[in-house]
Amino acid sequence: MFDKLFIRNAINRSAENDVDRRRFLRSAGVAGIGVAGAGLLTTSTASAALGLHHDTAKPSDGAVLNFALNLEYLEAEFYLRAVRGYGLPASEIYGRGRPGGVRGGRKVKFQSKIVKAYAQEIAADELAHVKFLRGALGAAAVARPCIDIDAAFSAAATAAGLIKPGQKFDAYANENNFLLAAYVFEDVGVTAYKGAAPLITNKTYLEAAAGILAVEAYHAANIRTTLVARGLQTPSVAISNARDSLDGRSDLDQGTIFHGKTNIVPTDANGIAFSRSAGQVLNIVYLNPKSVTKGGFFPNGVNGAINTSAKNA
Repeated sequence: MFDKLFIRNAINRSAENDVDRRRFLRSAGVAGIGVAGAGLLTTSTASAALGLHHDTAKPSDGAVLNFALNLEYLEAEFYLRAVRGYGLPASEIYGRGRPGGVRGGRKVKFQSKIVKAYAQEIAADELAHVKFLRGALGAAAVARPCIDIDAAFSAAATAAGLIKPGQKFDAYANENNFLLAAYVFEDVGVTAYKGAAPLITNKTYLEAAAGILAVEAYHAANIRTTLVARGLQTPSVAISNARDSLDGRSDLDQGTIFHGKTNIVPTDANGIAFSRSAGQVLNIVYLNPKSVTKGGFFPNGVNGAINTSAKNA
């Protein structure tokens, strides 16, 4: 059985701030603690006595998981609309912060059974990720922010040179467009979870994050393999270069062609997947190399404590 110290520790690390910790304790119904006792947990003396040393130099587990939840909201909305014509249910979009609507997205007229099957499976996985993270965060879960999966794709495609300024890239017009749009997200998700792993203290959450990273890697490899099979290497390389132009000087991206060869798994010289910081991930989804708090796929920014992109320009 879990003892009170374990529960206190998990709650303390999972919440983003002192108020959330008290809410977690109340909702958990931990016997013998009460509101007064919960308040004591937020003091440095009580925390030290319980071994709840919190490194203020890095974000809490709750902040990291909420950052991941924003990304999962984006992926879930993109895939769900492609396979069924509508996104997340109302029960899965409310939480801390201002809930936002979704611009764009519609059901794709899939021609290939295998691509449709891939899309359906990935959509189900992303919906499950949203539900899992919301469940793990409880009352501390952020609401779905405003999401743009219409104009943002045109901006991304323009930056990659796939279309000319003023033209529109419709991610839902056909299977090839859908696959290229999916490619915009998938590699970023892998690098985001790998970059976040060292920031997570709670081992249960770390294991879960590792499991989600593995699923995102499967998704990425699936999309990359399908792009190669369809002869879409050139636009995929252009998308990779565009992403890499946003997240700083380090080369953290590779297209489906690398050094003249097919490249399904992007890795460094040691065969290890790349990592991106939260700021670098936000550079890509905000479509901006500067330090900003909104833009691109999140026109009003993401919800939660981690919301500012890195300064790369």
